[in-house]
Amino acid sequence: MLYTATIAADEPSRFGFIVSKAVGNAVTRNLVKRRLREAAALALKDQGTGLAVVVRALPAAASADWEQLLGDFNAALATTRKRLGGTVPPPLPDFTGSTTTEGTPRA
Repeated sequence: MLYTATIAADEPSRFGFIVSKAVGNAVTRNLVKRRLREAAALALKDQGTGLAVVVRALPAAASADWEQLLGDFNAALATTRKRLGGTVPPPLPDFTGSTTTEGTPRA
């Protein structure tokens, strides 16, 4: 489940995660949380500012592989952005090739 709200257009987007014990043991919950964080980092390339997003992992997330989890995340984010309609700020320009000093891609 994914919930989205708009914030000021100049504020960076924020992601929060809820992964309950129903998802599995601590190892499984942390794996799901790490995968969701990576999916959120990839989503920041498209929407770097103006959104507050809360992701609630359901128990099925524990058995999903990376591709399935990423696809479900992107579909849920697209659906909530569509529901927000014109209140979503435009995406940031593409900074492909630009990296931080640590070598990770910039959002």
